[in-house]
Amino acid sequence: MTVGETFGRTIQPFLVDGKPTGLRKATIHGWTGLLFVSGASAFGDLTARDEVDRTGVYILSGPDPDKAGGIRVYIGSGNSVAERIKQSALKRDFWETAITITTSDDDMSKGHAEYLEARLIQITAQAGRVSLDNGTQPDTLRRRLPEADVANMEQFLANLRIILPVIGLEMLKQQPKAVTQTEQPVEERTTGEVQFEIRHKSGVQATAVEEDGEFIVLEGSEALSGTGYVQQSYSGLKEKLITEGVLVPQDGPVGTNKMRFAAPWSFNSPSAAAAVVLDRNSNGRIEWKVRGANQTYHDWQQAQASKQEAIE
Repeated sequence: MTVGETFGRTIQPFLVDGKPTGLRKATIHGWTGLLFVSGASAFGDLTARDEVDRTGVYILSGPDPDKAGGIRVYIGSGNSVAERIKQSALKRDFWETAITITTSDDDMSKGHAEYLEARLIQITAQAGRVSLDNGTQPDTLRRRLPEADVANMEQFLANLRIILPVIGLEMLKQQPKAVTQTEQPVEERTTGEVQFEIRHKSGVQATAVEEDGEFIVLEGSEALSGTGYVQQSYSGLKEKLITEGVLVPQDGPVGTNKMRFAAPWSFNSPSAAAAVVLDRNSNGRIEWKVRGANQTYHDWQQAQASKQEAIE
């Protein structure tokens, strides 16, 4: 394996009470980090664990009451995570999921925990995927640690970047460059990416790229509105985009049922993107086609898989 090459990791999940909705435990093989995850119903089981009555950090996560479809999180730390997370949970009504982060060898100091807390808040704010309920952002420079300890905590954070998305929280994941680097022309920030398009009989046109597992509809793309379809699973998402100013009315004659993407938006699937663009439930794997060709996203993806198999 060459330097810089990625490699597989073994994540070890464990259902503590044997129920998928109960208390869960997760770690990475060979790492001392230890995570427990619970909903409100298993919160008492979480705080009763001996491993949680240690120095560490914690996260409370749930729907954002001020932003439809959004997620809000609160990040904290304490010498006893069990006690601190109970205090924080009592003060907040939005949370549905509680996550505690300690170590299996109880080797995390208060300084380590405060550094991790500050860095988690900083990275989460930079990623911009969730709303932070924290009133202030701690200054990492004030969490003075020896150089070796800083390196160890940054490695700890690198593992959190891996394991948190696996348990359903992507707050540390950076936005795709197609979304963040909007000061660059589309052609520059999507260099090397295959572009997909929808050219609908209504005249609506939309362009998208796939980056790091996310499907991004680019600014300038159009979307239908007011089609009257009852079965629209993504109507809530569309309302969110309108509220946030991502989708704006398209200039045109009165009665034109078109909207325009004023900014790029990352969707979790081609079908979600197609549903918003066409204002109806859609199979995005068929609706999206390689730009300038008649190859569907599905056929393109199958072709990519065949190429990979041939290489291996």
